[in-house]
Amino acid sequence: MAKTTAHLGGCLCGAIRFEAQAPALKPHTCSCKICQRHSGALTAVWVEFPKEAVTWTGTGGLPATYRSSDYSSRAFCPTCGSTLGAIDDDPVVALLVGTFDKANRKDLMPLAHSYKGGRPKWWHIDVGAK
Repeated sequence: MAKTTAHLGGCLCGAIRFEAQAPALKPHTCSCKICQRHSGALTAVWVEFPKEAVTWTGTGGLPATYRSSDYSSRAFCPTCGSTLGAIDDDPVVALLVGTFDKANRKDLMPLAHSYKGGRPKWWHIDVGAK
């Protein structure tokens, strides 16, 4: 069995930190209105991990959450307000790629885009570009 390299990251102030010990799943971008409002960006870049593979390691403990839909809660730091991702009922933890210490990893590169129609027409997304 191949060894999984840990994915490390956290919030702006460092109080909420995470370690994901699993392969990154479903790297994608999303331009739905919920993602836009949650992130403050026209497009969010996500990657998913099984809930049991994510450990919250910072001194701040677990992130604060806001129930954003009937299947998911958005996670954020209660100290600095940084958005971290979503904790789904599946159980899946979807983390925003911008929160990773090493976001340039190839396994974090988005391969698909969801809710492309939610973006302004002038906003162009190049998913899976080399």
